[in-house]
Amino acid sequence: MSDGGSGSFMGIERLRILRELADRGTVAEVSRALSMTPSAVSQQLKVLTREAGVALLEPDGRRVRLTAAGRALVVRADDVLAAMDRAVAEMALYRRSPRGQVRVALFPSGAALLLPKVLAALADSGVEVVARDEDVPPTEVPRLLADYDVVLTHRDERAPSLAGPRVEAEVLMREPIDVVVPPGHRLAGQGAVVPAELAEETWFSVRGGFPVDDVLRSIATITGVQPRIAQRLNDFMVIEELVAAGYGVALIPRFSVRHPELGVLRLAGVRAARLYEVVTRPHAEDRPAIAAVLTAFRSAAALVTSPDGPRH
Repeated sequence: MSDGGSGSFMGIERLRILRELADRGTVAEVSRALSMTPSAVSQQLKVLTREAGVALLEPDGRRVRLTAAGRALVVRADDVLAAMDRAVAEMALYRRSPRGQVRVALFPSGAALLLPKVLAALADSGVEVVARDEDVPPTEVPRLLADYDVVLTHRDERAPSLAGPRVEAEVLMREPIDVVVPPGHRLAGQGAVVPAELAEETWFSVRGGFPVDDVLRSIATITGVQPRIAQRLNDFMVIEELVAAGYGVALIPRFSVRHPELGVLRLAGVRAARLYEVVTRPHAEDRPAIAAVLTAFRSAAALVTSPDGPRH
C-alpha cells in the first residue's frame, strides 16, 4: 500500500481515523478514543490527505475542521467501513449464527420499558447486548454513534427525524404524554384536560430539549401563560413522588406512569406524544448481530403497543 501520490489507495484505518474526527471534533478526542498519540493521529491524517490528493482539513483556530472534500470522504468512509463490517458478518454466517457484542445506548425510561423484552428475545442467540443509559436531547444523538452500534432515542412527534447521510433512523412506536395530578386534585376525576385548565398550575418538568418539555412549551403557546416550573428533573420516578405529595402537576409519558395514586389525564387539544426511534449507521443492519438486536426492539415495541399485550 503506497502512502504517497494523488489518487493512491486510501488505507481503511486512516479512513476510520477521519470518521472519528468527524464524530468527535478534535484530534485529542480521537487520540483518546483510539488509544493513539495526537501526533500519530495527525500524521495519519496527513498521509490520508496525500492519498486523497485534495485538502481534507483546514485550520479552525487552534484546531482543524473538515473541508467540503473531507466531509464528502467521511460519507464514503462510512460505506467502506460498513462494507468491511459486512465482510466480517458474512464470515460469521459461515459459523451458522449471528454472534458477538452489540453496543446499545438507551434513554432510561425507554430502557425500562423495552430492554427486558429485548434481552429475553436474544437469550441463547449468541448475541450479547452491552447496554448503557444515555439521556441526551435528540440533537446530540448522532454523536453517540461514535461509541454505540444502536441508539434508542425519543423525540417530540412534531420534531424532524434524525435520519441523514450518515444516520439511519427508524420509528418504533408512539407513546402519548399525559398529565398527572395528585390525589384529590380538582381535575383528578376527569378523563381528559384542555390546556386552559392548566394555566395556573405549578409544574415539574424535564430539562430543555426533551419531548416532555416540548409539549409543555406547546401548552404555554396555546394558553399564552408561561408555565410556573418548580423543578426540572429527568427522573420520572422522582417527579411522580413530588406530584403525589401535592407539590404540583407534571407531564409524563403514558407507559412510564407507575404511581398508583396519581390521576392520569389525557391532554386534549395538543399533539402530545413522543416517538421512540432506533438510530444506527447506514448499512449497520447488514451485520447479523445488529439485525437481530433491531428485530428484538421492533418486537418489544409491538408488544408494548398491542391492545392486548403487556405494557410493562
